[in-house]
Amino acid sequence: MTLLEISELTIDLAGGSASRLLDGMSLRVEAGETVGLVGESGSGKSLTARTVLGLLPAGARTGGSVLLDGTDMLRCSPGEALARRRGTVSMVFQDPRSGVNPVRRIGDFLTESLRLCHGWSRPDADKRALDLLRSVGLPRPESHLSQFPHELSGGMLQRVMIAGALTTSPRLLVCDEPTSALDVTTQAEIIAVLRQQQETRGMGMLFITHDLNLASALCDRVYVIHAGLIVEHGNARAVFANPQAEYTKRLIAATPSITSAVARPVLADANGPNPLDARVDAPDPRTPALEARGLTKTYSIRGAEDLRAVDDVSFSVDRGAALALVGESGSGKSTLARMLVGLERPDAGDILVDGVSRSQRPGGREERLGRARAVQIVFQDPYLSLDPRISAGSAIEDAVRLHSPSRHADARARVLTLLDQVGLAAKHAQARPRTLSGGQRQRVAIARALAASPEVLVLDEATSALDVSVQAQVLDLIDEIRRERGLTLVFVSHDLAVVRRVCETTAVMRQGAVVESGATAELLEHPRHPYTRLLIDSIPKPGWSLDAIAR
Repeated sequence: MTLLEISELTIDLAGGSASRLLDGMSLRVEAGETVGLVGESGSGKSLTARTVLGLLPAGARTGGSVLLDGTDMLRCSPGEALARRRGTVSMVFQDPRSGVNPVRRIGDFLTESLRLCHGWSRPDADKRALDLLRSVGLPRPESHLSQFPHELSGGMLQRVMIAGALTTSPRLLVCDEPTSALDVTTQAEIIAVLRQQQETRGMGMLFITHDLNLASALCDRVYVIHAGLIVEHGNARAVFANPQAEYTKRLIAATPSITSAVARPVLADANGPNPLDARVDAPDPRTPALEARGLTKTYSIRGAEDLRAVDDVSFSVDRGAALALVGESGSGKSTLARMLVGLERPDAGDILVDGVSRSQRPGGREERLGRARAVQIVFQDPYLSLDPRISAGSAIEDAVRLHSPSRHADARARVLTLLDQVGLAAKHAQARPRTLSGGQRQRVAIARALAASPEVLVLDEATSALDVSVQAQVLDLIDEIRRERGLTLVFVSHDLAVVRRVCETTAVMRQGAVVESGATAELLEHPRHPYTRLLIDSIPKPGWSLDAIAR
Protein backbone atom coordinates (compact mmCIF):
# COMPACT_ATOMS: atom_id res chain seq x y z
CA MET A 1 0.00 0.00 0.00
CA THR A 2 1.33 3.43 -0.97
CA LEU A 3 1.38 5.86 1.98
CA LEU A 4 3.06 8.76 0.18
CA GLU A 5 3.08 9.58 -3.53
CA ILE A 6 4.81 12.79 -4.65
CA SER A 7 4.39 13.48 -8.37
CA GLU A 8 6.17 16.23 -10.35
CA LEU A 9 6.27 18.53 -7.33
CA THR A 10 7.46 22.07 -8.04
CA ILE A 11 7.77 24.91 -5.54
CA ASP A 12 8.48 28.48 -6.62
CA LEU A 13 8.85 31.67 -4.65
CA ALA A 14 8.20 35.17 -5.96
CA GLY A 15 10.45 35.75 -8.95
CA GLY A 16 9.50 32.78 -11.11
CA SER A 17 11.91 30.10 -12.27
CA ALA A 18 14.91 31.93 -10.79
CA SER A 19 13.49 31.13 -7.35
CA ARG A 20 12.46 27.53 -8.02
CA LEU A 21 13.14 25.44 -4.92
CA LEU A 22 11.90 22.04 -6.09
CA ASP A 23 11.85 21.11 -9.76
CA GLY A 24 9.70 18.11 -10.74
CA MET A 25 10.28 16.09 -7.55
CA SER A 26 8.73 12.60 -7.59
CA LEU A 27 9.01 9.81 -5.01
CA ARG A 28 6.87 7.29 -3.19
CA VAL A 29 6.87 5.47 0.16
CA GLU A 30 5.08 2.18 0.71
CA ALA A 31 3.76 0.88 4.04
CA GLY A 32 6.54 -0.80 6.01
CA GLU A 33 9.22 0.62 3.72
CA THR A 34 12.12 2.94 4.51
CA VAL A 35 12.97 5.37 1.72
CA GLY A 36 16.09 7.52 1.93
CA LEU A 37 16.47 11.06 0.58
CA VAL A 38 20.10 12.18 0.40
CA GLY A 39 21.81 15.27 -0.95
CA GLU A 40 23.71 18.38 -0.01
CA SER A 41 22.58 21.04 2.41
CA GLY A 42 20.15 23.36 0.62
CA SER A 43 19.28 20.79 -2.05
CA GLY A 44 15.60 20.64 -1.00
CA LYS A 45 15.55 17.63 1.35
CA SER A 46 14.02 19.38 4.35
CA LEU A 47 11.65 21.41 2.15
CA THR A 48 10.34 18.14 0.70
CA ALA A 49 9.80 16.76 4.20
CA ARG A 50 7.88 19.84 5.34
CA THR A 51 5.73 19.78 2.20
CA VAL A 52 4.56 16.29 3.12
CA LEU A 53 3.10 17.79 6.31
CA GLY A 54 1.59 20.76 4.46
CA LEU A 55 4.14 23.19 5.91
CA LEU A 56 4.93 25.37 2.88
CA PRO A 57 6.95 28.60 2.73
CA ALA A 58 4.87 31.77 2.80
CA GLY A 59 3.88 32.87 -0.70
CA ALA A 60 5.01 29.64 -2.31
CA ARG A 61 3.50 28.57 -5.66
CA THR A 62 3.20 24.82 -6.10
CA GLY A 63 2.65 22.37 -8.89
CA GLY A 64 2.18 18.61 -9.04
CA SER A 65 0.71 16.65 -6.14
CA VAL A 66 1.63 15.30 -2.70
CA LEU A 67 -0.75 12.43 -1.89
CA LEU A 68 -0.58 11.40 1.77
CA ASP A 69 -2.77 8.34 2.34
CA GLY A 70 -5.01 9.58 -0.49
CA THR A 71 -5.15 13.26 0.60
CA ASP A 72 -3.42 15.88 -1.55
CA MET A 73 -1.56 18.02 1.01
CA LEU A 74 -1.15 20.83 -1.55
CA ARG A 75 -4.88 21.33 -2.04
CA CYS A 76 -6.58 20.19 1.16
CA SER A 77 -8.02 22.59 3.72
CA PRO A 78 -5.98 23.63 6.80
CA GLY A 79 -8.26 21.49 8.93
CA GLU A 80 -7.65 18.39 6.81
CA ALA A 81 -3.88 19.00 6.87
CA LEU A 82 -3.99 19.33 10.67
CA ALA A 83 -5.95 16.10 10.98
CA ARG A 84 -3.32 14.28 8.92
CA ARG A 85 -0.51 15.67 11.10
CA ARG A 86 -2.36 14.49 14.21
CA GLY A 87 -3.01 10.94 13.13
CA THR A 88 -1.37 9.89 9.86
CA VAL A 89 2.06 11.49 9.65
CA SER A 90 4.59 12.75 12.17
CA MET A 91 8.01 14.32 11.79
CA VAL A 92 11.31 14.28 13.64
CA PHE A 93 13.13 17.50 12.86
CA GLN A 94 16.87 17.92 12.44
CA ASP A 95 17.32 20.44 15.27
CA PRO A 96 15.82 19.07 18.51
CA ARG A 97 16.08 22.30 20.51
CA SER A 98 14.20 24.36 17.94
CA GLY A 99 11.24 21.97 18.13
CA VAL A 100 10.57 22.08 21.88
CA ASN A 101 9.49 24.93 24.15
CA PRO A 102 12.52 25.72 26.38
CA VAL A 103 10.38 26.86 29.35
CA ARG A 104 8.16 23.77 29.53
CA ARG A 105 9.05 20.41 31.01
CA ILE A 106 9.68 17.30 28.93
CA GLY A 107 6.56 15.61 30.34
CA ASP A 108 4.34 18.46 29.14
CA PHE A 109 5.87 18.24 25.65
CA LEU A 110 5.23 14.51 25.38
CA THR A 111 1.68 14.47 26.79
CA GLU A 112 0.17 17.70 25.43
CA SER A 113 -1.05 16.22 22.13
CA LEU A 114 -2.49 13.11 23.79
CA ARG A 115 -4.39 15.11 26.40
CA LEU A 116 -5.63 18.06 24.35
CA CYS A 117 -6.13 16.49 20.91
CA HIS A 118 -7.00 12.89 21.74
CA GLY A 119 -8.69 13.23 25.13
CA TRP A 120 -6.34 11.05 27.15
CA SER A 121 -6.31 11.43 30.93
CA ARG A 122 -3.15 12.78 32.54
CA PRO A 123 -2.18 9.45 34.19
CA ASP A 124 -2.64 7.52 30.92
CA ALA A 125 -0.69 10.13 28.95
CA ASP A 126 2.13 10.08 31.53
CA LYS A 127 2.29 6.28 31.32
CA ARG A 128 2.47 6.44 27.54
CA ALA A 129 5.26 9.05 27.76
CA LEU A 130 7.25 6.86 30.16
CA ASP A 131 6.88 3.82 27.88
CA LEU A 132 8.12 5.83 24.88
CA LEU A 133 11.09 7.24 26.78
CA ARG A 134 12.08 3.72 27.77
CA SER A 135 11.68 2.51 24.19
CA VAL A 136 14.15 5.12 22.90
CA GLY A 137 16.73 4.16 25.51
CA LEU A 138 16.62 7.08 27.93
CA PRO A 139 17.72 6.17 31.46
CA ARG A 140 15.63 7.29 34.44
CA PRO A 141 12.53 8.26 32.39
CA GLU A 142 10.62 9.27 35.53
CA SER A 143 13.18 11.99 36.30
CA HIS A 144 13.33 13.16 32.67
CA LEU A 145 9.61 13.97 32.64
CA SER A 146 10.21 16.74 35.19
CA GLN A 147 13.30 18.16 33.47
CA PHE A 148 13.59 21.12 31.12
CA PRO A 149 15.18 20.80 27.63
CA HIS A 150 18.37 22.61 28.66
CA GLU A 151 19.04 19.91 31.25
CA LEU A 152 19.47 17.24 28.54
CA SER A 153 22.34 16.71 26.12
CA GLY A 154 21.70 17.06 22.40
CA GLY A 155 21.52 13.32 21.87
CA MET A 156 19.18 12.80 24.82
CA LEU A 157 16.87 15.57 23.61
CA GLN A 158 16.77 14.10 20.11
CA ARG A 159 15.55 10.83 21.61
CA VAL A 160 12.82 12.79 23.41
CA MET A 161 11.80 14.30 20.06
CA ILE A 162 11.59 10.85 18.47
CA ALA A 163 9.45 9.65 21.38
CA GLY A 164 7.18 12.68 20.88
CA ALA A 165 6.78 11.90 17.19
CA LEU A 166 5.64 8.36 18.03
CA THR A 167 3.02 9.30 20.65
CA THR A 168 0.09 9.11 18.22
CA SER A 169 1.32 5.97 16.38
CA PRO A 170 1.66 7.59 12.92
CA ARG A 171 1.46 5.49 9.77
CA LEU A 172 4.19 7.55 8.10
CA LEU A 173 7.21 8.95 9.95
CA VAL A 174 9.24 11.65 8.24
CA CYS A 175 12.75 11.80 9.72
CA ASP A 176 14.84 14.88 8.88
CA GLU A 177 18.41 13.98 9.96
CA PRO A 178 17.12 12.40 13.20
CA THR A 179 20.45 10.81 14.15
CA SER A 180 22.88 13.55 13.07
CA ALA A 181 23.36 14.66 16.71
CA LEU A 182 23.76 11.12 18.07
CA ASP A 183 26.79 8.97 18.74
CA VAL A 184 27.03 5.69 16.85
CA THR A 185 25.83 3.47 19.69
CA THR A 186 22.81 5.67 20.40
CA GLN A 187 22.16 5.89 16.66
CA ALA A 188 22.05 2.10 16.51
CA GLU A 189 19.59 2.05 19.42
CA ILE A 190 17.35 4.67 17.77
CA ILE A 191 17.39 2.89 14.43
CA ALA A 192 16.46 -0.34 16.24
CA VAL A 193 13.51 1.48 17.86
CA LEU A 194 12.35 2.85 14.50
CA ARG A 195 12.61 -0.56 12.86
CA GLN A 196 10.64 -2.13 15.70
CA GLN A 197 7.92 0.49 15.24
CA GLN A 198 7.78 -0.35 11.54
CA GLU A 199 7.39 -4.06 12.22
CA THR A 200 4.60 -3.63 14.77
CA ARG A 201 2.65 -0.90 12.93
CA GLY A 202 3.54 -1.39 9.26
CA MET A 203 4.79 2.20 9.44
CA GLY A 204 6.56 3.74 6.47
CA MET A 205 9.55 6.07 6.83
CA LEU A 206 10.92 8.86 4.68
CA PHE A 207 14.45 9.09 6.05
CA ILE A 208 16.49 12.19 5.22
CA THR A 209 20.20 11.90 5.94
CA HIS A 210 23.61 13.03 4.75
CA ASP A 211 25.18 9.81 6.09
CA LEU A 212 25.49 7.66 2.98
CA ASN A 213 26.63 4.64 5.01
CA LEU A 214 23.52 4.88 7.17
CA ALA A 215 21.28 5.27 4.12
CA SER A 216 22.86 2.21 2.53
CA ALA A 217 22.45 0.13 5.69
CA LEU A 218 18.95 1.28 6.68
CA CYS A 219 16.95 2.15 3.56
CA ASP A 220 15.20 -0.14 1.09
CA ARG A 221 15.30 2.48 -1.66
CA VAL A 222 17.04 5.83 -1.95
CA TYR A 223 16.55 9.05 -3.90
CA VAL A 224 19.49 11.40 -4.52
CA ILE A 225 18.49 15.07 -4.79
CA HIS A 226 20.54 17.96 -6.15
CA ALA A 227 19.32 21.57 -6.54
CA GLY A 228 15.69 20.50 -6.10
CA LEU A 229 15.89 17.75 -8.72
CA ILE A 230 16.10 13.95 -8.31
CA VAL A 231 19.26 12.87 -10.16
CA GLU A 232 19.24 9.16 -9.28
CA HIS A 233 17.07 6.62 -7.45
CA GLY A 234 16.81 2.89 -6.91
CA ASN A 235 17.75 0.12 -4.51
CA ALA A 236 19.88 1.72 -1.79
CA ARG A 237 22.78 -0.71 -1.87
CA ALA A 238 22.83 -0.81 -5.66
CA VAL A 239 22.89 2.98 -5.97
CA PHE A 240 25.83 3.38 -3.62
CA ALA A 241 27.71 0.33 -4.89
CA ASN A 242 27.40 1.36 -8.54
CA PRO A 243 26.34 5.03 -8.83
CA GLN A 244 25.37 6.30 -12.27
CA ALA A 245 25.00 10.05 -11.73
CA GLU A 246 28.16 12.16 -11.45
CA TYR A 247 26.70 13.94 -8.43
CA THR A 248 26.20 10.64 -6.57
CA LYS A 249 29.78 9.68 -7.38
CA ARG A 250 31.03 12.95 -5.87
CA LEU A 251 29.03 12.39 -2.68
CA ILE A 252 30.47 8.90 -2.26
CA ALA A 253 34.02 10.14 -2.93
CA ALA A 254 33.61 12.80 -0.22
CA THR A 255 32.44 10.30 2.43
CA PRO A 256 35.19 9.65 5.02
CA SER A 257 36.02 6.07 5.94
CA ILE A 258 37.20 4.56 9.20
CA THR A 259 39.82 2.63 7.21
CA SER A 260 41.23 5.71 5.44
CA ALA A 261 44.64 7.18 6.23
CA VAL A 262 45.07 9.03 9.49
CA ALA A 263 45.19 12.83 9.63
CA ARG A 264 47.74 14.53 7.41
CA PRO A 265 50.81 16.38 8.78
CA VAL A 266 50.09 19.71 10.36
CA LEU A 267 52.78 21.67 8.51
CA ALA A 268 53.13 21.65 4.74
CA ASP A 269 56.94 21.40 5.12
CA ALA A 270 58.02 19.65 8.27
CA ASN A 271 61.56 20.99 7.82
CA GLY A 272 60.46 24.53 7.10
CA PRO A 273 59.83 27.33 9.57
CA ASN A 274 56.77 27.13 11.78
CA PRO A 275 54.52 30.16 11.06
CA LEU A 276 54.20 30.66 14.82
CA ASP A 277 57.92 31.40 15.05
CA ALA A 278 57.39 34.69 13.25
CA ARG A 279 55.32 36.02 16.13
CA VAL A 280 57.13 38.14 18.69
CA ASP A 281 55.15 36.52 21.50
CA ALA A 282 55.31 33.00 20.10
CA PRO A 283 55.12 30.48 22.96
CA ASP A 284 57.76 27.86 23.61
CA PRO A 285 57.07 25.09 21.05
CA ARG A 286 57.99 22.51 23.71
CA THR A 287 55.07 23.63 25.89
CA PRO A 288 51.75 21.85 25.14
CA ALA A 289 49.23 24.18 23.56
CA LEU A 290 46.53 22.77 25.84
CA GLU A 291 46.76 20.68 28.98
CA ALA A 292 44.12 19.30 31.34
CA ARG A 293 45.07 18.05 34.80
CA GLY A 294 42.61 15.99 36.85
CA LEU A 295 39.47 17.79 35.67
CA THR A 296 36.31 16.93 37.59
CA LYS A 297 32.78 18.33 37.27
CA THR A 298 29.67 17.26 39.20
CA TYR A 299 26.08 18.47 38.70
CA SER A 300 23.22 18.32 41.17
CA ILE A 301 19.95 16.95 39.75
CA ARG A 302 16.60 17.52 41.41
CA GLY A 303 15.23 14.34 42.91
CA ALA A 304 18.23 12.23 41.88
CA GLU A 305 21.82 11.52 42.83
CA ASP A 306 24.52 13.97 41.83
CA LEU A 307 25.90 13.37 38.33
CA ARG A 308 29.67 13.15 37.89
CA ALA A 309 29.84 14.53 34.34
CA VAL A 310 33.67 14.61 34.14
CA ASP A 311 35.71 12.32 36.35
CA ASP A 312 39.45 13.03 36.83
CA VAL A 313 40.30 13.62 33.15
CA SER A 314 43.87 14.51 32.16
CA PHE A 315 45.48 14.98 28.74
CA SER A 316 47.78 17.28 26.80
CA VAL A 317 47.71 18.43 23.17
CA ASP A 318 50.91 19.52 21.45
CA ARG A 319 51.00 22.66 19.39
CA GLY A 320 49.45 22.03 15.98
CA ALA A 321 48.11 18.58 16.95
CA ALA A 322 44.53 17.35 17.01
CA LEU A 323 42.92 15.37 19.83
CA ALA A 324 39.55 13.64 19.37
CA LEU A 325 37.11 13.12 22.24
CA VAL A 326 34.65 10.35 21.40
CA GLY A 327 31.92 8.61 23.36
CA GLU A 328 28.18 8.28 23.61
CA SER A 329 25.76 11.06 24.44
CA GLY A 330 26.06 12.03 28.11
CA SER A 331 29.63 10.73 28.43
CA GLY A 332 30.92 14.19 29.39
CA LYS A 333 32.47 15.26 26.09
CA SER A 334 30.57 18.54 25.74
CA THR A 335 31.00 19.40 29.43
CA LEU A 336 34.73 18.91 29.06
CA ALA A 337 34.75 21.05 25.91
CA ARG A 338 32.93 23.87 27.70
CA MET A 339 35.44 23.76 30.54
CA LEU A 340 38.32 24.07 28.08
CA VAL A 341 36.97 27.38 26.77
CA GLY A 342 35.96 28.74 30.16
CA LEU A 343 32.18 28.36 29.89
CA GLU A 344 32.15 25.92 32.81
CA ARG A 345 34.44 25.95 35.85
CA PRO A 346 35.82 22.59 37.02
CA ASP A 347 35.20 21.51 40.59
CA ALA A 348 38.78 20.23 40.73
CA GLY A 349 41.81 20.17 38.48
CA ASP A 350 43.41 22.75 36.21
CA ILE A 351 43.49 23.80 32.56
CA LEU A 352 46.64 25.29 31.03
CA VAL A 353 46.81 27.10 27.69
CA ASP A 354 50.36 27.71 26.44
CA GLY A 355 51.51 26.74 29.93
CA VAL A 356 49.38 29.39 31.67
CA SER A 357 46.78 28.25 34.21
CA ARG A 358 43.15 29.20 33.71
CA SER A 359 41.93 28.10 37.10
CA GLN A 360 41.45 31.71 38.23
CA ARG A 361 38.74 34.00 36.92
CA PRO A 362 39.96 36.60 34.38
CA GLY A 363 40.82 39.94 35.95
CA GLY A 364 39.16 42.24 33.44
CA ARG A 365 37.92 42.81 29.92
CA GLU A 366 41.32 42.59 28.23
CA GLU A 367 42.15 39.32 29.96
CA ARG A 368 38.74 37.87 29.00
CA LEU A 369 39.28 38.89 25.37
CA GLY A 370 42.78 37.43 25.43
CA ARG A 371 41.46 34.11 26.65
CA ALA A 372 38.70 34.16 24.03
CA ARG A 373 41.22 34.88 21.27
CA ALA A 374 43.38 31.97 22.42
CA VAL A 375 40.61 29.34 22.52
CA GLN A 376 37.41 29.38 20.45
CA ILE A 377 34.59 26.85 20.26
CA VAL A 378 32.13 25.78 17.59
CA PHE A 379 29.03 24.34 19.25
CA GLN A 380 27.01 21.30 18.27
CA ASP A 381 23.77 23.22 17.82
CA PRO A 382 24.18 25.99 15.20
CA TYR A 383 20.70 27.43 15.72
CA LEU A 384 21.26 28.22 19.39
CA SER A 385 24.79 29.57 18.83
CA LEU A 386 23.61 32.34 16.48
CA ASP A 387 21.51 35.40 17.35
CA PRO A 388 18.24 35.01 15.38
CA ARG A 389 17.82 38.81 15.21
CA ILE A 390 20.95 39.60 13.18
CA SER A 391 22.26 38.45 9.82
CA ALA A 392 25.00 35.89 9.38
CA GLY A 393 27.38 38.56 8.10
CA SER A 394 26.75 40.77 11.12
CA ALA A 395 27.43 37.88 13.51
CA ILE A 396 30.81 37.23 11.88
CA GLU A 397 31.65 40.93 11.57
CA ASP A 398 30.99 41.46 15.28
CA ALA A 399 33.59 38.79 16.06
CA VAL A 400 36.07 40.28 13.57
CA ARG A 401 35.78 43.76 15.07
CA LEU A 402 35.88 42.48 18.65
CA HIS A 403 39.09 40.53 18.21
CA SER A 404 40.94 42.61 15.58
CA PRO A 405 43.59 44.75 17.32
CA SER A 406 43.46 47.52 14.70
CA ARG A 407 39.75 47.19 13.88
CA HIS A 408 40.30 48.09 10.23
CA ALA A 409 37.48 49.25 7.98
CA ASP A 410 37.98 46.14 5.83
CA ALA A 411 36.15 43.94 8.37
CA ARG A 412 33.43 43.46 5.77
CA ALA A 413 35.93 42.05 3.27
CA ARG A 414 37.21 39.70 5.97
CA VAL A 415 33.63 38.49 6.51
CA LEU A 416 33.21 37.67 2.84
CA THR A 417 36.55 35.83 2.83
CA LEU A 418 35.51 33.72 5.82
CA LEU A 419 32.15 32.91 4.24
CA ASP A 420 33.90 31.82 1.06
CA GLN A 421 36.31 29.63 3.05
CA VAL A 422 33.44 27.69 4.60
CA GLY A 423 31.58 27.30 1.32
CA LEU A 424 29.01 30.10 1.53
CA ALA A 425 28.35 32.92 -0.94
CA ALA A 426 28.28 36.67 -0.36
CA LYS A 427 24.46 36.59 -0.48
CA HIS A 428 24.42 34.54 2.73
CA ALA A 429 25.89 37.50 4.62
CA GLN A 430 22.46 39.14 4.55
CA ALA A 431 20.55 36.01 5.60
CA ARG A 432 19.05 35.54 9.07
CA PRO A 433 19.71 32.17 10.76
CA ARG A 434 16.08 31.00 10.38
CA THR A 435 16.36 31.29 6.57
CA LEU A 436 19.44 29.06 6.40
CA SER A 437 19.56 25.28 6.40
CA GLY A 438 21.10 23.46 9.36
CA GLY A 439 24.34 22.88 7.48
CA GLN A 440 24.54 26.50 6.36
CA ARG A 441 24.04 27.72 9.93
CA GLN A 442 26.86 25.50 11.13
CA ARG A 443 29.20 26.90 8.49
CA VAL A 444 28.39 30.43 9.71
CA ALA A 445 29.25 29.34 13.27
CA ILE A 446 32.59 27.93 12.09
CA ALA A 447 33.39 31.14 10.20
CA ARG A 448 32.62 33.22 13.29
CA ALA A 449 34.95 31.12 15.46
CA LEU A 450 37.76 31.46 12.92
CA ALA A 451 37.28 35.26 12.86
CA ALA A 452 39.23 35.49 16.15
CA SER A 453 42.23 33.62 14.62
CA PRO A 454 42.46 31.32 17.67
CA GLU A 455 45.44 29.17 18.60
CA VAL A 456 43.18 26.38 19.93
CA LEU A 457 39.88 25.52 18.29
CA VAL A 458 37.40 23.26 20.10
CA LEU A 459 34.82 21.73 17.76
CA ASP A 460 31.85 20.18 19.57
CA GLU A 461 30.22 17.99 16.89
CA ALA A 462 30.86 20.87 14.49
CA THR A 463 30.43 18.77 11.34
CA SER A 464 27.50 16.62 12.50
CA ALA A 465 24.98 18.88 10.70
CA LEU A 466 26.91 18.99 7.42
CA ASP A 467 26.40 16.87 4.35
CA VAL A 468 29.40 14.84 3.21
CA SER A 469 30.60 17.18 0.47
CA VAL A 470 30.46 20.29 2.67
CA GLN A 471 31.95 18.31 5.56
CA ALA A 472 34.88 17.40 3.32
CA GLN A 473 35.26 21.05 2.35
CA VAL A 474 35.26 22.19 6.00
CA LEU A 475 37.73 19.48 7.02
CA ASP A 476 40.00 20.53 4.14
CA LEU A 477 39.71 24.12 5.38
CA ILE A 478 40.72 23.05 8.89
CA ASP A 479 43.68 21.12 7.45
CA GLU A 480 44.76 24.20 5.51
CA ILE A 481 44.59 26.43 8.58
CA ARG A 482 46.54 23.88 10.62
CA ARG A 483 49.30 23.79 8.01
CA GLU A 484 49.47 27.58 7.74
CA ARG A 485 49.19 28.49 11.42
CA GLY A 486 49.80 25.39 13.49
CA LEU A 487 46.22 25.52 14.81
CA THR A 488 45.60 23.11 17.69
CA LEU A 489 42.32 21.17 17.65
CA VAL A 490 40.14 19.42 20.20
CA PHE A 491 37.57 17.58 18.10
CA VAL A 492 34.45 16.27 19.88
CA SER A 493 32.70 13.86 17.54
CA HIS A 494 30.67 10.68 17.35
CA ASP A 495 31.79 10.07 13.74
CA LEU A 496 34.83 7.81 13.97
CA ALA A 497 35.49 8.15 10.23
CA VAL A 498 35.82 11.92 10.63
CA VAL A 499 38.01 11.40 13.69
CA ARG A 500 40.30 9.18 11.63
CA ARG A 501 40.41 11.86 8.95
CA VAL A 502 41.26 14.75 11.29
CA CYS A 503 42.93 13.67 14.53
CA GLU A 504 46.28 12.04 15.30
CA THR A 505 45.26 11.03 18.82
CA THR A 506 41.94 9.97 20.34
CA ALA A 507 40.52 9.68 23.86
CA VAL A 508 37.42 7.53 24.40
CA MET A 509 35.09 8.75 27.16
CA ARG A 510 32.38 6.87 28.99
CA GLN A 511 30.43 8.04 32.04
CA GLY A 512 32.75 11.02 32.46
CA ALA A 513 36.05 9.11 32.44
CA VAL A 514 38.61 8.34 29.74
CA VAL A 515 38.59 4.55 29.26
CA GLU A 516 41.12 4.37 26.42
CA SER A 517 43.43 6.78 24.59
CA GLY A 518 46.25 6.67 22.09
CA ALA A 519 47.15 7.12 18.44
CA THR A 520 43.94 7.22 16.38
CA ALA A 521 44.99 4.64 13.79
CA GLU A 522 46.15 2.15 16.42
CA LEU A 523 43.07 2.70 18.60
CA LEU A 524 40.60 2.16 15.74
CA GLU A 525 42.44 -0.81 14.22
CA HIS A 526 43.28 -2.57 17.49
CA PRO A 527 40.89 -1.36 20.22
CA ARG A 528 41.68 -2.66 23.70
CA HIS A 529 38.61 -1.62 25.69
CA PRO A 530 35.26 -3.40 25.07
CA TYR A 531 33.47 -0.04 24.83
CA THR A 532 35.80 1.13 22.04
CA ARG A 533 35.07 -2.10 20.16
CA LEU A 534 31.34 -1.45 20.62
CA LEU A 535 31.70 2.03 19.09
CA ILE A 536 33.47 0.61 16.05
CA ASP A 537 30.96 -2.23 15.61
CA SER A 538 28.10 0.31 15.74
CA ILE A 539 29.22 2.17 12.61
CA PRO A 540 26.59 1.69 9.85
CA LYS A 541 27.67 -0.38 6.88
CA PRO A 542 25.99 -2.58 4.27
CA GLY A 543 24.80 -5.74 5.98
CA TRP A 544 24.78 -3.90 9.33
CA SER A 545 23.24 -6.11 12.02
CA LEU A 546 21.62 -4.26 14.91
CA ASP A 547 21.23 -7.56 16.78
CA ALA A 548 25.01 -8.02 16.78
CA ILE A 549 25.59 -4.79 18.68
CA ALA A 550 22.56 -4.81 20.98
CA ARG A 551 23.48 -4.04 24.58
